[in-house]
Amino acid sequence: MTVLDVRALNRATLARQMLLDRSHASTLDAVAHLCGLQAQEPQEPFVGLWSRLRDFTPETLSDLLVQRRVVRLHLMRRTVHLVTADDALAWRGRHDAMLRQRVLGVYRDELAGVDLEELAAAGRVVMADGEPRTMPEIAREVADRWPGVGTRALGEMLLAALIPVVQLPPRGLWRQKGGARAALLSSWLGREPDPPSENGSDPAGEALVRRYLAAFGPATSTDLRTWCGVAGLPKAVSALRDELVSFRDERGRELLDLPDAPRPDPDTPAPVRFLPAFDNAILGYHDRTRIIDDEHRGLSVAGERVVLVDGRVAATWTTDGGTVQVTPLHPLAAADRAEIAEEGQSLAKFVSDGETTNVHITS
Repeated sequence: MTVLDVRALNRATLARQMLLDRSHASTLDAVAHLCGLQAQEPQEPFVGLWSRLRDFTPETLSDLLVQRRVVRLHLMRRTVHLVTADDALAWRGRHDAMLRQRVLGVYRDELAGVDLEELAAAGRVVMADGEPRTMPEIAREVADRWPGVGTRALGEMLLAALIPVVQLPPRGLWRQKGGARAALLSSWLGREPDPPSENGSDPAGEALVRRYLAAFGPATSTDLRTWCGVAGLPKAVSALRDELVSFRDERGRELLDLPDAPRPDPDTPAPVRFLPAFDNAILGYHDRTRIIDDEHRGLSVAGERVVLVDGRVAATWTTDGGTVQVTPLHPLAAADRAEIAEEGQSLAKFVSDGETTNVHITS
């Protein structure tokens, strides 16, 4: 079985993630291909798409949210993701059990003795009037039925797990602020989420596997589970075995992939790229060494924005008064600093709406 080293996996990841060459894909097609973008920080997906698409304008993504073609909801790993409307409807039901378990993992003691089906029914009655609600608002409306249970626990369980909802604009729109107000997914999109599969088949799970590999492969089954948080996918992987190809990494672990997916030459040059906080190019794997050194792994879960140099995390970045501030994680060659400065100027222009191209790279 062919062994793929870290550099080969890095270049495959960059190609799948539209980070090796900026793509001509539409914004909607890019969101679909990437299986959504992690979006608990509402402005971060704009930078993620700017780094991946040619001629990206933030208004295109805002328009998709207003037009209800893209939505924000709790999905993979119980984090807020920006996904297409079609994927929200197809995937939300497949994540139900995981969402419940993850909320219970935080509030198990507070929710002990609460009948979750009864809580879900009460929440649906409240949401049926079509009025958007925040988590505290819906919690207060059902709290009298569960005295002694914290409203935070009730709200999280209802709107992050039990009831399929979306977060409404203006939250998530470019340069706009707004609290997280939720409406029923079915009401917002005019269609009920796809129901669970029957007869032991798992078409939703199989679709998740294919889509994940298209955007993140080659990858292990553990990487797949880390990305989505969903248990029970081994059956879907088994069902797809005949249409997948296998490799090994340098530790001997099996890597699965789609046969015709891009796996560029490991020596393919990789440009500097600025990634937003919580980018799935890093978080979409259990073993993240293909793109970030283990000593810096904590940056990806701490919400640090990072800079890729030769395809790997080499610096962090922030903005301050329109200036992009870059802090290297190790000494950089002069050529790399020059490329960071050039790409950083373009980023500064983007985030400041064309008002500045200032970049500062610390020593």
